Amino acid sequence: MPNPTSYDPGMTWLITGGAGYIGGHVVHAMREAGRQVVVLDDLSTGDAARLPEGTPLVRGSVLDRALLDRTFRDHQVTGVLHVAAKKQVGESVEQPFHYYRENLQGLQTVLEAAAGAGVRRFLFSSSAAVYGMPDTELVTESTPCDPMSPYGETKLAGEWLVRAAGRAHGISTVALRYFNVAGAATPELSDTGVFNLVPMVFERLTAGEAPRIFGADYPTPDGTCIRDYIHVSDIASAHVAAVERLTADPEGETSLVLNIGRGEGVSVQEMLDVIGRVTGYDATGEVTPRRPGDPARVVASADLIRKELGWTARHGVTEMIASAWEGWCLRHPGARR
Repeated sequence: MPNPTSYDPGMTWLITGGAGYIGGHVVHAMREAGRQVVVLDDLSTGDAARLPEGTPLVRGSVLDRALLDRTFRDHQVTGVLHVAAKKQVGESVEQPFHYYRENLQGLQTVLEAAAGAGVRRFLFSSSAAVYGMPDTELVTESTPCDPMSPYGETKLAGEWLVRAAGRAHGISTVALRYFNVAGAATPELSDTGVFNLVPMVFERLTAGEAPRIFGADYPTPDGTCIRDYIHVSDIASAHVAAVERLTADPEGETSLVLNIGRGEGVSVQEMLDVIGRVTGYDATGEVTPRRPGDPARVVASADLIRKELGWTARHGVTEMIASAWEGWCLRHPGARR
């Protein structure tokens, strides 16, 4: 719930990409916290049905400056949560111009409109992809960044741009680096894409095929890659916590970059074991060659976000998979056993 010392019911937050998988969860969490929001989304991958009833939706692109200016003016926007982005790593390698235009030029356009409208609070959705292949037990915010794809590059350059704009225009800023997102708050809000591990495994299982394990010879206890998986509801609650921090700082003095993770590593094999238990399917994996660029272990340190925002993740892996499975079964009624 909102902190009564910082909550201003007159504030309206623009959430770009708010009809998407993560953005939709952020919108619901903000509304539940009593925040006024307006969503801007081109609906290229989003779905207006994700939005709570009565949420204003402006359909359009983050590259449309005139539309942004009207939106800031008409809805008296006083803060921005910039979630909109293209986010497929492989696609970014094939279409770097598209990714730099949508992710970086789009961010610049939103920042320029925000500064022009006198907005003094800005939250940027970043990614653990900025780190690349870190050779460390826990990834802290000071771990050197070496992104391995145009997608990761746009996120890192986006952080630089947000920080520079904040300094130049007196805007308080927070950049949140997401780790591996999974799960759903409700089945209706579940991920409709099949690009991440959990939905990819669901797709294979329900098609009668073994899930793929891309390499089982990594220097980890079971030979498979280890990642930090975070429930999308926790991602959303971290945004609300960041909004509280930004709301409490009207002077443009906040400039934070924070990991959103659980600080716990889970291997691909361990994820398959849990998926098998939750779904009732035989989730025995088929080992295939490693994918280029896959690091053995990427696990977040969540110490700084706990210190700065008082936030910690609440949901475990079983909850993530069970909630994602409910959403999968809603869209694939014959999947449940």
